[in-house]
Amino acid sequence: MNERYRTLTAVKDPIIIADRMEKAHLGELVRLEDGRTGEVLSLEKGLAVIQVFEGTDGLGTDASIELTASSYQTYVSDAVLGRVFDALGRPRDGGPPLLSGERRPIASNPINPARREHPASFIETGVTAIDLLNSLVTGQKLPIFSMSGLAHNELAAQIITQAKIQDLIVIFCGLGLTQDDYDFFRLNAVTEETRNRTVMFVNLASDPAVERLAAPKLAFTHAEHLAFDKGHNVLVILSDMRNYCDALREVSGAKREMPGRGGYPTYMYTDMAGIYERAGIIKGKKGTITSLGILTMPNDDIIHPIPDLTGFINEGQIVTDRDLSLKGVYPPVNILPSLSRMMGNAIGEGKTRSDHREVSNQVYAFYSEGIAVRRLAAVIGEEALTEDEKELLVFADTFESKVLSQGMQERRTLGQSLDLAWDALANFSRAELIHISDESVAKYYKGVRR
Repeated sequence: MNERYRTLTAVKDPIIIADRMEKAHLGELVRLEDGRTGEVLSLEKGLAVIQVFEGTDGLGTDASIELTASSYQTYVSDAVLGRVFDALGRPRDGGPPLLSGERRPIASNPINPARREHPASFIETGVTAIDLLNSLVTGQKLPIFSMSGLAHNELAAQIITQAKIQDLIVIFCGLGLTQDDYDFFRLNAVTEETRNRTVMFVNLASDPAVERLAAPKLAFTHAEHLAFDKGHNVLVILSDMRNYCDALREVSGAKREMPGRGGYPTYMYTDMAGIYERAGIIKGKKGTITSLGILTMPNDDIIHPIPDLTGFINEGQIVTDRDLSLKGVYPPVNILPSLSRMMGNAIGEGKTRSDHREVSNQVYAFYSEGIAVRRLAAVIGEEALTEDEKELLVFADTFESKVLSQGMQERRTLGQSLDLAWDALANFSRAELIHISDESVAKYYKGVRR
């Protein structure tokens, strides 16, 4: 018989506090008399702080609590594919609940660094801004830093439908989504072609915020099963991690903890790291887990605590830009602050194409110079520019409109992206292509060899 208590002393959504809980354990699930569930967050001298997943509306201090002697668990199996669940693993698509397979706790440890394999396999997303210049690699943690109102949802849906690697499974984890965003992903990311390799765990903005904290753990628990038990390459997309961090702050405030930067809890870094570090490759295991965490930066501020700490945990970042969006460039990815630290391990001869690294370096160099010239022209006028500066200015415009920009339904192979880049480089002389080898010039260059 499980222990049952009637010792509630305080209720503050989504937190309840109970006394004389010496037999409780950290992370243990509790069951309230009306069927709601909660998790023990902290214990001190028998005083337990418990977060209630379904919220505390209508709950009084006379309610009873039952200890379950277990942590939150979920059934893991291939049966999740093609399904949609909420943040606690309950069906959101009208289908049957998960009642078969192995039960596993959703709280798990990050991959041991000593057991990690170095990421080295290219994932073709079909998006030039990523494939050409910030390549995604299996086992990598690569966030997308976006801005409110920009097309990050469209980009995520495009990656879900277009990403290409053997045995790919996509797990989409929605965090605090509006109903419109949820409907968008249901219609545009889960297509007839992708349905059997996609599973969604969705927490809506109208759902209890505390459930949001369980959603990424649930998603990665299923990812670990599909990758390390079944041998699939799993891509986990988290959107929007800002909502997750805001929920973390809300719960921390309800617990009356000392706030850190921006009012967020001091342990936000370790909490996010505990999620992101579950992605990767384990030595001796066939499967991989790659993560793309979409983060809407508060006030478009890349040094805000959330993106700032996220950058330390992950292996690069894809950064969107409002000015590019206003120009009609899609996806509005600013390649200058963007970076994929794993890219060098997965491109080049025998992996993608021999000229990939060279073209990427050359395009980046010319584009950065072109942006500097654009800023100069805004001050002194284009008439005052030298011919070389005008050439760089034309390249920057051409690169944005012809190479970076593509249709939301347009899938480009890496070869097509590289060929577009060579077209943009054709206006430069051979002598100016200082990052490209003679072999690549002989094979791909379309300009005048002077």
